[in-house]
Amino acid sequence: MPDLPNRPRYAARLNAFKTGLEGKPTAADMIARAGTVEGLDAADLNYPDHFADHSPEALSEILAGSGMALNGLAMRYYTDPGFRLGAFTNPDERVRQAAIDITKRGLDALAAMGGNLMTLWMGQDGVDYSFQGDYARMWDDTINAIQAVADHNRDIDIAIEYKPNEPRAYALMPDIGTTLLAVREADRSNLGVTLDFAHVLYADEIPAHSARLIGRHSKLLGVHLNDGYGKRDDGLMVGSVHPVQTVELFVELDRMGYDGVLYFDTFPDHGGLDPCAEARANIMMAERLRAVATSLHGHQELEAAIARQDATASLAIVADAIYGSGK
Repeated sequence: MPDLPNRPRYAARLNAFKTGLEGKPTAADMIARAGTVEGLDAADLNYPDHFADHSPEALSEILAGSGMALNGLAMRYYTDPGFRLGAFTNPDERVRQAAIDITKRGLDALAAMGGNLMTLWMGQDGVDYSFQGDYARMWDDTINAIQAVADHNRDIDIAIEYKPNEPRAYALMPDIGTTLLAVREADRSNLGVTLDFAHVLYADEIPAHSARLIGRHSKLLGVHLNDGYGKRDDGLMVGSVHPVQTVELFVELDRMGYDGVLYFDTFPDHGGLDPCAEARANIMMAERLRAVATSLHGHQELEAAIARQDATASLAIVADAIYGSGK
Protein backbone atom coordinates (compact mmCIF):
# COMPACT_ATOMS: atom_id res chain seq x y z
CA MET A 1 0.00 0.00 0.00
CA PRO A 2 1.50 3.36 -0.99
CA ASP A 3 2.81 5.60 1.77
CA LEU A 4 0.91 8.79 1.05
CA PRO A 5 1.56 12.16 2.68
CA ASN A 6 -1.19 13.59 4.86
CA ARG A 7 -3.05 10.30 4.88
CA PRO A 8 -6.71 10.96 5.77
CA ARG A 9 -8.73 9.09 8.28
CA TYR A 10 -11.02 6.46 6.80
CA ALA A 11 -14.49 5.68 8.11
CA ALA A 12 -17.10 3.15 7.00
CA ARG A 13 -20.85 2.69 7.21
CA LEU A 14 -21.28 1.03 10.61
CA ASN A 15 -24.56 -0.73 9.82
CA ALA A 16 -22.72 -2.87 7.28
CA PHE A 17 -20.92 -4.54 10.17
CA LYS A 18 -24.16 -6.10 11.45
CA THR A 19 -23.78 -8.84 8.86
CA GLY A 20 -22.89 -12.14 10.48
CA LEU A 21 -23.42 -10.97 14.06
CA GLU A 22 -25.93 -12.96 16.08
CA GLY A 23 -28.94 -11.51 17.86
CA LYS A 24 -29.61 -7.79 17.72
CA PRO A 25 -26.21 -6.08 17.33
CA THR A 26 -25.69 -2.78 19.13
CA ALA A 27 -23.56 0.15 18.05
CA ALA A 28 -20.85 -1.16 20.38
CA ASP A 29 -20.82 -4.50 18.52
CA MET A 30 -20.52 -2.79 15.15
CA ILE A 31 -17.79 -0.41 16.33
CA ALA A 32 -15.79 -3.28 17.80
CA ARG A 33 -15.96 -5.20 14.54
CA ALA A 34 -15.08 -2.17 12.40
CA GLY A 35 -12.15 -1.47 14.69
CA THR A 36 -10.53 -4.76 13.66
CA VAL A 37 -9.97 -3.42 10.11
CA GLU A 38 -6.50 -1.92 9.85
CA GLY A 39 -6.65 1.62 8.55
CA LEU A 40 -10.30 2.13 9.47
CA ASP A 41 -9.80 4.69 12.19
CA ALA A 42 -12.89 6.93 12.27
CA ALA A 43 -16.63 6.44 12.57
CA ASP A 44 -19.88 8.23 11.83
CA LEU A 45 -22.78 7.37 14.12
CA ASN A 46 -26.45 7.59 13.16
CA TYR A 47 -28.77 9.52 15.43
CA PRO A 48 -30.96 8.35 17.07
CA ASP A 49 -30.42 4.73 15.91
CA HIS A 50 -26.97 4.10 17.32
CA PHE A 51 -27.82 5.75 20.63
CA ALA A 52 -30.61 3.34 21.50
CA ASP A 53 -28.44 1.27 23.85
CA HIS A 54 -25.64 3.67 24.78
CA SER A 55 -25.24 7.23 26.05
CA PRO A 56 -23.01 9.68 24.19
CA GLU A 57 -20.40 9.32 26.92
CA ALA A 58 -20.46 5.53 26.66
CA LEU A 59 -20.12 5.67 22.89
CA SER A 60 -17.11 7.96 23.22
CA GLU A 61 -15.46 5.36 25.46
CA ILE A 62 -16.39 2.55 23.08
CA LEU A 63 -14.86 4.38 20.13
CA ALA A 64 -11.68 5.12 22.04
CA GLY A 65 -11.41 1.51 23.15
CA SER A 66 -11.59 0.38 19.53
CA GLY A 67 -8.96 2.88 18.43
CA MET A 68 -11.44 4.93 16.42
CA ALA A 69 -12.11 8.67 16.33
CA LEU A 70 -15.55 10.22 15.97
CA ASN A 71 -16.00 11.88 12.60
CA GLY A 72 -19.53 13.08 13.26
CA LEU A 73 -23.20 12.13 13.46
CA ALA A 74 -25.75 11.64 10.70
CA MET A 75 -29.45 12.20 11.28
CA ARG A 76 -31.79 9.33 10.38
CA TYR A 77 -35.43 10.41 10.29
CA TYR A 78 -36.69 7.53 8.17
CA THR A 79 -36.58 5.07 11.09
CA ASP A 80 -39.55 6.91 12.65
CA PRO A 81 -42.79 6.15 10.75
CA GLY A 82 -44.07 9.53 11.90
CA PHE A 83 -41.71 11.17 9.41
CA ARG A 84 -42.75 9.02 6.45
CA LEU A 85 -44.58 11.95 4.84
CA GLY A 86 -41.66 14.24 5.52
CA ALA A 87 -39.61 15.61 8.38
CA PHE A 88 -38.77 19.23 7.58
CA THR A 89 -41.43 19.26 4.81
CA ASN A 90 -44.21 17.51 6.71
CA PRO A 91 -47.58 19.28 6.28
CA ASP A 92 -48.16 19.03 10.04
CA GLU A 93 -46.34 21.80 11.90
CA ARG A 94 -46.07 19.62 15.01
CA VAL A 95 -44.25 16.92 13.06
CA ARG A 96 -41.90 19.46 11.51
CA GLN A 97 -41.10 20.80 14.97
CA ALA A 98 -40.53 17.26 16.22
CA ALA A 99 -37.98 16.76 13.42
CA ILE A 100 -36.20 19.97 14.41
CA ASP A 101 -36.26 18.98 18.09
CA ILE A 102 -34.79 15.52 17.49
CA THR A 103 -32.08 17.09 15.35
CA LYS A 104 -31.24 19.48 18.17
CA ARG A 105 -30.99 16.52 20.55
CA GLY A 106 -28.63 14.93 18.07
CA LEU A 107 -26.53 18.08 18.07
CA ASP A 108 -26.43 18.01 21.87
CA ALA A 109 -25.28 14.38 21.80
CA LEU A 110 -22.61 15.29 19.26
CA ALA A 111 -21.39 18.17 21.41
CA ALA A 112 -21.25 15.85 24.44
CA MET A 113 -18.93 13.60 22.45
CA GLY A 114 -16.70 16.49 21.41
CA GLY A 115 -17.72 16.25 17.74
CA ASN A 116 -18.36 19.09 15.32
CA LEU A 117 -20.00 17.66 12.18
CA MET A 118 -23.67 16.78 11.70
CA THR A 119 -24.82 15.42 8.33
CA LEU A 120 -28.41 15.90 7.18
CA TRP A 121 -29.69 13.47 4.57
CA MET A 122 -33.31 14.46 4.01
CA GLY A 123 -34.45 11.58 1.83
CA GLN A 124 -37.94 11.56 3.31
CA ASP A 125 -38.45 15.22 2.35
CA GLY A 126 -39.96 15.33 -1.12
CA VAL A 127 -42.95 14.11 -3.11
CA ASP A 128 -44.13 10.99 -4.90
CA TYR A 129 -46.87 12.46 -7.11
CA SER A 130 -47.78 15.56 -9.06
CA PHE A 131 -50.05 17.89 -7.08
CA GLN A 132 -48.92 16.28 -3.82
CA GLY A 133 -46.75 19.06 -2.49
CA ASP A 134 -46.92 22.82 -2.08
CA TYR A 135 -43.39 23.42 -3.39
CA ALA A 136 -43.08 26.98 -2.12
CA ARG A 137 -44.20 26.01 1.38
CA MET A 138 -42.02 22.89 1.46
CA TRP A 139 -39.00 24.92 0.42
CA ASP A 140 -39.64 27.66 2.98
CA ASP A 141 -40.25 25.12 5.74
CA THR A 142 -36.98 23.35 4.91
CA ILE A 143 -34.92 26.53 4.84
CA ASN A 144 -36.43 27.60 8.17
CA ALA A 145 -35.67 24.19 9.68
CA ILE A 146 -32.07 24.23 8.46
CA GLN A 147 -31.61 27.69 9.94
CA ALA A 148 -33.06 26.57 13.27
CA VAL A 149 -30.75 23.57 13.35
CA ALA A 150 -27.67 25.56 12.34
CA ASP A 151 -28.43 28.21 14.98
CA HIS A 152 -28.77 25.65 17.77
CA ASN A 153 -25.00 25.31 18.10
CA ARG A 154 -22.90 27.51 15.83
CA ASP A 155 -19.74 25.57 16.79
CA ILE A 156 -21.05 22.51 14.94
CA ASP A 157 -20.94 22.30 11.14
CA ILE A 158 -24.12 21.18 9.39
CA ALA A 159 -23.59 19.31 6.12
CA ILE A 160 -26.40 18.67 3.64
CA GLU A 161 -26.04 15.38 1.77
CA TYR A 162 -28.15 15.52 -1.38
CA LYS A 163 -29.62 12.57 -3.25
CA PRO A 164 -32.04 12.46 -6.22
CA ASN A 165 -34.59 10.17 -4.56
CA GLU A 166 -35.21 7.33 -2.09
CA PRO A 167 -37.20 6.81 -0.05
CA ARG A 168 -39.33 9.52 -1.71
CA ALA A 169 -39.71 9.30 -5.48
CA TYR A 170 -38.40 12.86 -5.83
CA ALA A 171 -36.30 14.57 -3.20
CA LEU A 172 -36.68 18.27 -2.50
CA MET A 173 -32.87 18.63 -2.76
CA PRO A 174 -31.89 16.20 -5.52
CA ASP A 175 -28.77 17.78 -6.99
CA ILE A 176 -25.85 20.11 -6.43
CA GLY A 177 -27.52 23.24 -7.85
CA THR A 178 -30.61 22.97 -5.68
CA THR A 179 -28.52 22.17 -2.60
CA LEU A 180 -26.22 25.14 -3.10
CA LEU A 181 -29.26 27.37 -3.57
CA ALA A 182 -30.60 26.14 -0.22
CA VAL A 183 -27.25 26.77 1.47
CA ARG A 184 -27.20 30.27 0.04
CA GLU A 185 -30.75 31.05 1.17
CA ALA A 186 -30.23 29.60 4.64
CA ASP A 187 -27.14 31.83 4.93
CA ARG A 188 -25.40 30.30 7.94
CA SER A 189 -21.62 30.23 8.33
CA ASN A 190 -21.67 26.69 9.78
CA LEU A 191 -23.56 25.23 6.81
CA GLY A 192 -22.02 23.22 3.98
CA VAL A 193 -22.35 20.14 1.79
CA THR A 194 -21.37 16.46 1.90
CA LEU A 195 -20.60 14.90 -1.49
CA ASP A 196 -21.60 11.25 -2.00
CA PHE A 197 -19.99 9.74 -5.11
CA ALA A 198 -22.89 7.41 -6.01
CA HIS A 199 -25.50 10.10 -5.36
CA VAL A 200 -23.62 12.43 -7.69
CA LEU A 201 -23.48 9.80 -10.42
CA TYR A 202 -27.19 9.23 -10.53
CA ALA A 203 -27.88 12.93 -10.30
CA ASP A 204 -26.14 12.96 -13.74
CA GLU A 205 -23.22 14.96 -12.37
CA ILE A 206 -19.44 14.62 -12.51
CA PRO A 207 -17.99 14.16 -9.00
CA ALA A 208 -14.98 16.43 -9.52
CA HIS A 209 -17.17 19.16 -11.00
CA SER A 210 -19.66 18.98 -8.14
CA ALA A 211 -16.81 19.14 -5.60
CA ARG A 212 -15.44 22.26 -7.28
CA LEU A 213 -18.87 23.90 -7.25
CA ILE A 214 -19.20 23.15 -3.54
CA GLY A 215 -15.79 24.67 -2.89
CA ARG A 216 -16.68 27.74 -4.94
CA HIS A 217 -20.07 28.47 -3.38
CA SER A 218 -20.02 26.76 0.03
CA LYS A 219 -17.87 24.42 2.13
CA LEU A 220 -17.10 20.78 1.40
CA LEU A 221 -17.67 19.22 4.82
CA GLY A 222 -17.67 15.53 3.93
CA VAL A 223 -16.82 13.05 1.18
CA HIS A 224 -18.61 9.70 0.89
CA LEU A 225 -16.75 7.28 -1.38
CA ASN A 226 -18.44 4.39 -3.18
CA ASP A 227 -19.39 3.56 -6.76
CA GLY A 228 -22.32 2.52 -8.89
CA TYR A 229 -23.88 2.41 -12.33
CA GLY A 230 -25.61 5.78 -12.08
CA LYS A 231 -29.16 4.44 -11.88
CA ARG A 232 -29.58 4.23 -8.10
CA ASP A 233 -27.58 4.33 -4.89
CA ASP A 234 -25.67 1.09 -5.54
CA GLY A 235 -23.06 1.61 -2.79
CA LEU A 236 -20.45 -0.50 -4.58
CA MET A 237 -16.77 -0.64 -3.62
CA VAL A 238 -14.56 2.37 -4.34
CA GLY A 239 -13.28 2.55 -7.91
CA SER A 240 -15.00 -0.69 -8.95
CA VAL A 241 -16.93 0.95 -11.81
CA HIS A 242 -15.57 4.49 -12.24
CA PRO A 243 -11.85 4.43 -11.36
CA VAL A 244 -10.96 7.33 -13.68
CA GLN A 245 -13.68 9.59 -12.23
CA THR A 246 -12.55 8.59 -8.74
CA VAL A 247 -8.99 9.65 -9.58
CA GLU A 248 -10.31 12.91 -11.03
CA LEU A 249 -12.20 13.54 -7.79
CA PHE A 250 -9.06 12.90 -5.73
CA VAL A 251 -7.11 15.31 -7.94
CA GLU A 252 -9.79 17.96 -7.40
CA LEU A 253 -9.87 17.33 -3.65
CA ASP A 254 -6.10 17.84 -3.56
CA ARG A 255 -6.45 21.12 -5.45
CA MET A 256 -9.12 22.22 -2.98
CA GLY A 257 -6.99 21.26 0.02
CA TYR A 258 -9.62 18.89 1.41
CA ASP A 259 -8.16 17.07 4.41
CA GLY A 260 -11.27 15.62 6.04
CA VAL A 261 -12.32 12.03 6.64
CA LEU A 262 -13.07 9.79 3.64
CA TYR A 263 -16.19 7.79 4.48
CA PHE A 264 -16.96 4.53 2.71
CA ASP A 265 -20.73 4.58 2.21
CA THR A 266 -20.89 1.11 0.70
CA PHE A 267 -23.29 -1.82 1.08
CA PRO A 268 -21.48 -5.15 1.49
CA ASP A 269 -24.51 -6.47 3.33
CA HIS A 270 -26.67 -6.15 0.21
CA GLY A 271 -24.59 -8.71 -1.65
CA GLY A 272 -23.54 -10.86 1.29
CA LEU A 273 -19.90 -9.72 1.26
CA ASP A 274 -17.81 -9.94 4.39
CA PRO A 275 -17.89 -6.34 5.68
CA CYS A 276 -14.35 -6.43 7.04
CA ALA A 277 -12.94 -7.76 3.76
CA GLU A 278 -14.98 -5.18 1.85
CA ALA A 279 -13.70 -2.36 4.07
CA ARG A 280 -10.12 -3.51 3.50
CA ALA A 281 -10.77 -3.54 -0.27
CA ASN A 282 -12.14 0.01 -0.07
CA ILE A 283 -9.05 1.20 1.78
CA MET A 284 -6.76 -0.56 -0.71
CA MET A 285 -8.51 1.03 -3.69
CA ALA A 286 -8.68 4.46 -2.10
CA GLU A 287 -4.96 4.36 -1.32
CA ARG A 288 -4.04 3.18 -4.81
CA LEU A 289 -6.21 5.73 -6.59
CA ARG A 290 -5.05 8.51 -4.27
CA ALA A 291 -1.45 7.55 -5.13
CA VAL A 292 -2.33 7.93 -8.81
CA ALA A 293 -3.88 11.34 -8.13
CA THR A 294 -0.77 12.38 -6.20
CA SER A 295 1.43 11.35 -9.12
CA LEU A 296 -0.63 13.58 -11.41
CA HIS A 297 -0.29 16.62 -9.18
CA GLY A 298 1.49 19.37 -11.08
CA HIS A 299 1.82 17.17 -14.19
CA GLN A 300 2.60 19.80 -16.81
CA GLU A 301 1.63 17.72 -19.85
CA LEU A 302 -1.70 16.82 -18.26
CA GLU A 303 -2.38 20.42 -17.31
CA ALA A 304 -1.58 21.51 -20.86
CA ALA A 305 -3.87 18.84 -22.32
CA ILE A 306 -6.70 19.93 -20.03
CA ALA A 307 -6.10 23.59 -20.90
CA ARG A 308 -6.69 22.84 -24.59
CA GLN A 309 -9.41 20.26 -23.78
CA ASP A 310 -7.45 17.51 -25.50
CA ALA A 311 -9.17 14.40 -24.13
CA THR A 312 -7.04 11.94 -26.12
CA ALA A 313 -3.82 13.30 -24.65
CA SER A 314 -5.16 13.50 -21.11
CA LEU A 315 -6.59 9.96 -21.28
CA ALA A 316 -3.22 8.59 -22.36
CA ILE A 317 -1.50 10.30 -19.43
CA VAL A 318 -4.09 9.15 -16.88
CA ALA A 319 -4.11 5.61 -18.33
CA ASP A 320 -0.33 5.42 -17.92
CA ALA A 321 -0.68 6.55 -14.30
CA ILE A 322 -3.38 3.99 -13.51
CA TYR A 323 -2.48 0.98 -15.64
CA GLY A 324 1.18 1.52 -16.60
CA SER A 325 2.64 2.64 -19.89
CA GLY A 326 2.06 -0.63 -21.69
CA LYS A 327 5.34 -0.23 -23.58
